[in-house]
Amino acid sequence: MQIKTLLIANRGEIACRIARTARLLGITPVGVHSEADANALHVRDIGRSILIGAGPASESYLKIDAVIDAAKRVGADAIHPGYGFLAENPDFANAVEAAGMIFVGPTAETLDRFGDKASAKEAAIAAGVPVVSGAAGAKSDPDEIAAGVCEMGFPVLLKAVGGGGGRGQRLVENEATLMADIEGALREAKSTFGSEGMLLERFLPAARHVEVQIAGDGAGHVVHLFERDCTLQRRHQKVIEEAPAWGLPRDLLDRIATDAVKLGESLKYRGLGTVEFLVANGEYFFLEVNPRIQVEHPVTEAITGLDLVALHLGIAEGSGLGLTQDDITCTGHAVEARLYAEDPANQFAPSTGQITTLSLPDGVRIDSGVEAGDEVSPFYDPMISKIIVHGDDRETALAKLAEALDHCIVAGVETNRDFLTALTRDPEFAKMNVHTRWIDTRLDALTTPPVDEMADLWRAVAAVLFVSNGRCDGTTNPWVKRSAFTGWRLNVGDALVDAGQRVTLMSTGRDSEELRVGPIGSGGEFTVFDADETPLSLTCEELETGRWRVNHNGETLMLDARVNGDAIELSASDARRLFHAAPPLAFAGAAASAERVVESPLTGLIVDVVVSDGDEIAEGDVIAILESMKLEISIKAAASGIASNISVTKGMMVDRGQAIAEIISNESEEE
Repeated sequence: MQIKTLLIANRGEIACRIARTARLLGITPVGVHSEADANALHVRDIGRSILIGAGPASESYLKIDAVIDAAKRVGADAIHPGYGFLAENPDFANAVEAAGMIFVGPTAETLDRFGDKASAKEAAIAAGVPVVSGAAGAKSDPDEIAAGVCEMGFPVLLKAVGGGGGRGQRLVENEATLMADIEGALREAKSTFGSEGMLLERFLPAARHVEVQIAGDGAGHVVHLFERDCTLQRRHQKVIEEAPAWGLPRDLLDRIATDAVKLGESLKYRGLGTVEFLVANGEYFFLEVNPRIQVEHPVTEAITGLDLVALHLGIAEGSGLGLTQDDITCTGHAVEARLYAEDPANQFAPSTGQITTLSLPDGVRIDSGVEAGDEVSPFYDPMISKIIVHGDDRETALAKLAEALDHCIVAGVETNRDFLTALTRDPEFAKMNVHTRWIDTRLDALTTPPVDEMADLWRAVAAVLFVSNGRCDGTTNPWVKRSAFTGWRLNVGDALVDAGQRVTLMSTGRDSEELRVGPIGSGGEFTVFDADETPLSLTCEELETGRWRVNHNGETLMLDARVNGDAIELSASDARRLFHAAPPLAFAGAAASAERVVESPLTGLIVDVVVSDGDEIAEGDVIAILESMKLEISIKAAASGIASNISVTKGMMVDRGQAIAEIISNESEEE
C-alpha cells in the first residue's frame, strides 16, 4: 500500500525530521500537538497539525484515541510514532491497524516482547545471545528486591521492566541507601512507565555501550547498518553518540552485529530497531532492544549514506528492504552531540523558559525542534538540537564537533554546551578510555567553566559596541552626541575612569559585571574599566556592516558583531559569545537577599516538602523535592537559619523562580 498522507504522532526535532523525508518521497505529512505546543516549531514546520489535548503528555501525545481520531480526520494512510510516547506501545500499534492504517514500526507482538525488559531478556536467551546475569524475573515487592540485592551483592542495577531512553535505572551501591533507592526506583517506574516491576542485574562498572542498528522486512530478512558507540552517558542517558565504535576489535563488533541480526530474525523483525549491548573485557552482553527509530540515527545515516526514515517508510509500505547486507558500507566517522536545556553543574537539572537567542553553526547537520522565541516546557524532553558531524576519521570528526559547539549560542535557558565541548576535547575520551559511568568520575572537571584567556577582551568589545551603538540612551553615536550621556565629563581634569559610560554585561544567566567605557581617544582608541577599575585599551573599526577589526596589545581580531536590543552577539573564527546588557547596578545587593529566598529552579510538581516553618536549617539542607520532566530535583537552602513562609505543599505546581520558602538568620548568625 502506498502512503500518501502520513500522520506524525510526535513532536520536536523527530517530527520535523520525519516530515522532511516524507515530503521528499511525495508523502503529505500532518502533525499533532498539545495545547502547550500550539506554537511549536514542528507545528510551524509541518504546516498542518491537529490539537489532541492538554500540555501533559498523558493528556495529549499518549492518548491513543486522540491520535487515532486525528489520523482519521486528515485521512492518513499511516502513522509514524517517532521515538518515545506511543512508539513502543503494542496497544497503539493494534489500534492503528484496526483503524485500517499502517503502523510505521514493528508488529504489536514484537513491541509486546521487547517493551518488557524481562521478556526481551528471555527472547535474547532463546536466540543464544549472551545476557547480563541477575535475579530471575521481575520483582515489585520492596522486601523481595532488597533480599535479592543482598543475595547478589553490591553493586546491583535496578531496571524498570517498562523503562527506556535511559530512564528507569537506578544503581544500588550500599546497604545504607538500599531501601531509599528501591523506593525511589519503584516510584519512578510507576509514575513514568505505569509498572513497578524491576529487574535486578549485575552491574558492570567499566563497560562500553555499543548498539547495533537493524532493519527487517517482517518476513525474516534482517540486516544491520553497523554499530554505534553510546558510552558517554549521564543519568543513564546518552550525551554523545558516534559510529562506528572506535577502538574495539572488528571481529568482536562483527560478532555483536551477527547476534543482533540473529535476534531480529528469530522474531521476523519489521522496521527499524536497535539492539543494545554492554561490552567489557572482550565480552559482550545483551542489554535491551529499542523497537523504533533512535535519537542517534543520524550518525548511522552519515556513515552509510542511507536515509533511515525513507527505509522505514518503504518497509511499512511493503516494499521490503531493497538492499542486502553486502550493499551496506561504512565510510568515515560520525559523531552526534545532544544540546540540552539543562544545567550540568546542578545535576543536569532541566532548564525551562523562553529561548531568547539561538544561533547554531553552519556547515554541519543540525536536527532541531526549536527556534529563538520558543519555550522549553516542563512537560517534555529538554532537547534543543542535535549537532551531527562527519569526517574521514574520528580525530577529524571530534575536532569538527568541538568547533561546531564553540559556535553554538543559546540564551534564555541554561544549556550543556560547555559540558559537551569539554567532553569532545577530553584526552581520555579521545583515546576512548571511557565507560558508561566515566562522566560521573570526572563530573567536577567537565562541569567547571573553562578558562577563557580572551574573556576580558570579549567583554570589553561587547561593552564598546553596545555603547557605541547607542543602546544605552537611544542615541546613535555617543561620541558625537556627548551631551546625551550622563557621567561623561570631558577635559575637566577628572580621572578617565570617572568619565565613562556604565554598562552591566551578563555573559551567562548567573554572571554579571559592571564596566565603564571611556570616551574615544586619539586614533579611535577606547579604554574599558572593569569592576576593579583595571583598564583595557583597544580600537574597534567597522570595516563593513557588522564586520569589525579589533586591535589590542599588538593583536588583531576580526569578528562579526550584531547588537539586537540588549543582546550583543560576537563571532570570531574559533568561537561565538553572547552578552546581554542590563541597567547599571541592576544586580547590586541582590546576592545577599537572594540566598535567603528559596526559589524553584524549574517549573514542575512539588512531590514532597521536607521542612516546616520554624525548623532550623543548615546550608545545603533539602527544603523540598521537585519533579520536572520526569526528573526529581532536591531544592536546597543556600544559607543556614530558620525556615519561614513555606508557601508550597505536596502536589502543588510551581513556576520557575517562584519563592517557596525563606531562610531567616538566627540570632547567633546576626551576632
